Parts: sequence; C-alpha cells; structure tokens
Amino acid sequence: MSKRAAHYLDLLLRPKSIAVVGASERPGSVGLQTMENLLTGRFEGKLYAVNPGSDSICGVPCFPDLSALPETVEHVVLTVGDTRIEAALDDVIAHGARAATMMSSLVLEDDEEPLLRERVAAKISASGLLVCGANGMGFYNCADGVWVCGFDTRQNHLRGGNVTLISHSGSGMSGIIDCEERIDFNLAVSTGQELCITMDQYMDYALDQPETRVIGLFMESARNPDGMKAAFRKANEKGVPVVVLKVGRTELSARLAVSHSGAIAGRDDAYQALFDRYGVQRVDDMDELTTALIMFAQPHAVAAGGLVAIHDSGGERQLLIDLAASMNVPLAHIEPHTVARLEEMLDPGLPPVNPLDAWGAGGPASDRIMEDCLAALMSDPNAAMGAVVHDRAPLSVIYREYFDYMRQGHAASGKPVFLVANRQGTGSDPAVISVTREGFPVLDGLRSFLTGVRCLLDYRDFHSRALDELQEPDDSIVSRWKTRLRTGDTLDEYESSQLLGDFGFPISPARLANSESELLSASAELTFPVALKTAEPGIFHKTDCNGVVLGIEDENQLLAAYRDLADRLGNRVMLSPMVNVTGVELVIGMVRDEQFGPLVMLGFGGINVETIRDVVCALPPFGKSTARRLLDTLQLRSLLDGLRNRPAVDIDAYCEAAERFSIMASSLGGYIDEIDVNPVIVSSGGCIAVDALVVGRDRRAGIS
Repeated sequence: MSKRAAHYLDLLLRPKSIAVVGASERPGSVGLQTMENLLTGRFEGKLYAVNPGSDSICGVPCFPDLSALPETVEHVVLTVGDTRIEAALDDVIAHGARAATMMSSLVLEDDEEPLLRERVAAKISASGLLVCGANGMGFYNCADGVWVCGFDTRQNHLRGGNVTLISHSGSGMSGIIDCEERIDFNLAVSTGQELCITMDQYMDYALDQPETRVIGLFMESARNPDGMKAAFRKANEKGVPVVVLKVGRTELSARLAVSHSGAIAGRDDAYQALFDRYGVQRVDDMDELTTALIMFAQPHAVAAGGLVAIHDSGGERQLLIDLAASMNVPLAHIEPHTVARLEEMLDPGLPPVNPLDAWGAGGPASDRIMEDCLAALMSDPNAAMGAVVHDRAPLSVIYREYFDYMRQGHAASGKPVFLVANRQGTGSDPAVISVTREGFPVLDGLRSFLTGVRCLLDYRDFHSRALDELQEPDDSIVSRWKTRLRTGDTLDEYESSQLLGDFGFPISPARLANSESELLSASAELTFPVALKTAEPGIFHKTDCNGVVLGIEDENQLLAAYRDLADRLGNRVMLSPMVNVTGVELVIGMVRDEQFGPLVMLGFGGINVETIRDVVCALPPFGKSTARRLLDTLQLRSLLDGLRNRPAVDIDAYCEAAERFSIMASSLGGYIDEIDVNPVIVSSGGCIAVDALVVGRDRRAGIS
C-alpha cells in the first residue's frame, strides 16, 4: 500500500489484514464475490477466509472461525445473512478486530424489541468498532486495492484515480462506478445505514488523500449535520469541489405551521441553503452527477467569463443556445478582435459569433478551420472554457479529428475544453477513455454537459466572492431577548415589532391600548392616518377575522373602529401609522430546521405569499451581498426594477434589512420556532415592515 498520512478510518478503509466471514465458493454468493473482488483488486495485506466447511476458498486459506486465525485481523467482512449477523458481530468483537463491513439489511421476520438493528447498533457503539454499513454494498478503496464489496463490478478500476464517490444508495454507487470508465476513482463507498461511520467522516478521509480532486455525494439525509458542515468547510479549505445529488425533497416537518414562513419553507430548502453556504454544487440525476465529476476531475483551471462552443450544425447550435438560456448558463460575449479573426477563417455565409457554426463547404481544410476557430474562441478573454459540440459517428464512434480540435483549443488558451455529443453515446470506447484521461473529457448529452458547466462556473464564482463582513449584535439586547424568549411564548405583533426594532430592522412604530382612553392617548403620539389591529392573544392572522382597519383619518373613525373590534374580538388593540408608500411587497421570515437550525427566508410576500411561493432560503448570519445574490435568483425579480413607468425599488435597503434580520436569527434562533415579517414594503425610498409574528419554540408542545 502507498504511504500516506494516518487517518482514523485507515483501519476500516485501508487495513493491513482482512478476514471474510461467510466466504464461499458457491456461485452467486456474496461470500464468493467478496473474495473475488479482494483478489481482483490485488489486496496487499493478509487475507483469510472463514467458513467451517472449507480449508481453502479461491486459493486463500480458510479457517472454521475467527478464533482459529493465526493473528488478530484489523478488518472483518461479514457476508452472512440477517439470522447469523448478530452472533457473527459478537465473534468480531471478541476476536479484537477494529473494523468491519456489514452488507446485510438487519431485518428479521419475527424479531422482537429491541429490533436487530438497534441491538447491533448498541453493540457497535459499546465496542468502539468502526463499521461500514449495514445494508450497504461496501466500498472500493481503488487507491490501495482494497475492494470490499459483495457484488460484481468491472475488473479495471485503476489505482491513481482522483474522484471520490460516497453514496447512501448502494445502486447510487454501483450505477456509476461499475459503468463509467471515464472516471478513475480513488474511493467509492456505499454507506448504507451508517450505524457507525457517517458520510461526512468518509469525506474527511477522502479530503486527507492528496489525490482527491472532486467528491461526489448521493445523499438521502445528513445524519450528522455538524459533521457535514465541517466536511464542507474542509473541502473549501483544500479547494476540493463537492457535487451532490440530494434525494427526498420532503417538507420541513409534519407539524402545523403558524406563520407563512413555516408553511412555505421545506426540508429541501434547508439543504439548498446548506449547499449555497458552502459552495456545494447540486445536480438532479445520476447522469448530471457523473458528468460533473468527469468535468471537475480534468486538470485545467476554469478562467473568467462564460462558455464558448464550436459546432458543425446551425440547428444544434441553436439547441445549445436555447438550453443555455433556460439553464442560466452564460455564453461568452467575444471581443471584436476575436470576431475579426473568425471572419478571416470562416467560409462565406457563416456568422462569426459564439456559439459558432464553423462547418461550411467542407473540403480538405475543414478540420484545420475548425481547430483554428476553436483556438480563436478559447483565446478570447471572455472565454472560461470551450466545447466541441459534435455528434458521434455511426455506431457511436468518435472521429479522431475532434480530439485534435480540443488539443489545439487548449494549447492556445490553457483552458478546459470538452467534446460533447448532443445525445447519449458510450463511455466504453477505448479512445474516449484515453483522451478523457489525457485531460480532454468526452461527454454525452447537452443538458448534462450544461449542468456541469454551471457547476464549474458557480464553484469558480463561489471562491471569488468576498466574505460578508457582519456587525456583532449588542450583547445586552441579545441577553434580554433570550431571557424573554426562554419561556417559549409566542410574541404578539407589538412585542414582535419591538424585538425586530432592537436589532435595527425597519418596522413601523406601534402602540398598545386596552381601552378607549388608552387608544386616544396612543393616537396623540402618532400622526393620522393610522391602522388599527386586534392584539388579542392567539389571533395570528388578523385579516382572516377582519381584525385590521386601515386608513383611519381622525379620532371619530378611530373610536368607531375600536368599538367594532372590541365587540367582536376583544379590547386589546395595536395602533400604528399608515405606511403610505407605493412599492413591492416582500417577505422576510425564519423557520427552525431540526438538523441545521435557523433558516432565513427571503422573497415575494403579501397576502398571496403562500400561493406565489417565490422565496429562497439561507443559513444565517449572512450579509447584504449574499441577500442581493439570492434575491437575484427569484422568478419575479424583474418586478423590483420598476415596470410600466414605476420606479425601481430600493433593493439595497431590503438587503440591509435582511442582513440585520439574519444576525438576529443567528443570535436567537435557538429560542424561536418561526418568524414572519410580511409584508415588507420596498419602495424607491427604502423599505419598512408593517406586520410581524415571532413564534416561540414551545408553542406546539403536545400537538401531534
């Protein structure tokens, strides 16, 4: 095995000795496949088979049980079924092994409480054993030739790969590693139930391996949220991109939500906010994951700018343009000197633009024209990377001239370049594999490719962003509100507005009243017109019960409105000045995710906020530049620029308010379940909130 810095998972992932319990020569058995994989991978340590019915399996010495082995092995692979797994685990612990791999599902038909899974997990925890699984497919440490997997795979995993794949799904691992020869893996893990080692710990191991260039994740859930954050931070520190396929886009929780924020934000919003915070690139399917891994694995750095592409078809060029626009993939705007160079080379009638259709009349010079045109495009200062977008030849063969296009384009610029077929071909062509390993990936499918382009550009841009500089909140204010919120109470609108105001959030001033005399005294401190709202406890959505009266012009109207509210809903009311501004109604909210803590929501609000659902979430705290970047991703973003002769609104004012809100959410999120500030009216002159609700964490205790 190669020499590397020590890691606590070495005993699991690169052990010096392995015993396979349940080893067998029975065709199709997990025990046989595990032995064959270890031998095919050329495991360099001591290997033993354990089976009482054999003396030798696959040419490897076989012993009746672990106690009969001539030494204590570091790692035991358990290939026995669920009915035998618990006793086998007891033997592993008694033997003194330090690590194990379990592939069984841990389900018994007539089991009793505590169930097998719980019993096994408790024994693992008590013993300190390092375990991969259960209910997984094991792992391939291709860098060291340790193939611990009980299922068949391709026989040509190379040592020296630079891609790590960690998957909660066994098929999510095998569906890529078994079929994709364009990727050379150093490590692939099917983590299974993660009874002991979680995804972030495998990431930590991979990040300590100097050859790791990119990590791919097939993620169902973050079982160790703090560890996942730490792993993402470490990846950023080491400059290793992470690409994730996250499945299971369920709601935040099954509980009843009091605020709009709680009703809108879902569990997937928390993951998306997590990925955004740490620059993790997200894809939607396994084709996109595979393509992105191939693209990140190539050795050439992405430059500033957008994509340039060369085609031999005008129609397929238009297809790329349409897809790039729909997927928000920027195409480079080439400089005049590049346009002039292209004009000199192109056949008549071909416009010198990007993307470029450079195939004219054909002839013996056509390939040289394509090479030179691509070199010109990629040399443009606005080109980040290049693509040769050509279909494959009959029977999915690649014309070798296309490889020369890529080599020349890269030689002229030093930038990454990719060969892309418009539809799926094959990754098993020896020439495709060879040129991909050379650093010029051959890919299939425009949509997957453009997803990969977006990932590369977004990762580049993530690392070029300036860090948010945030002002620390006043300790006395934080302490006072923690004391108040520790009761778990839900704050009424008046107290909610006081909380927001203490953190510098722009909100309309308010006064409380419980009688007509108190109301008149409060109105003397404000200026008409005013708004009157019920402030009775338990009424969270006042408009639903006609608990809001707007545009009150004088004391007579005020008293009449108060008497109506008092008769119907109760004496307690809140008075505030009318916000007479024309603008766009936005929302700022907070929900508390069970895994990742407070989550801030920004977006379009008003009474239709739940119908529109045009919001984005972020982990607090964050600065106004982050708020602006996230706001720019919303579908209705153009409304903020002013339409139909309306002036543009003050987006900066809203983003500054979002920054202050995020600081508050970060400071007090452990004491709050939901916050809803809706609407926040953003006008050309600033922004102001006119309604707020803060829901304490204990409000729903006992509600199923």
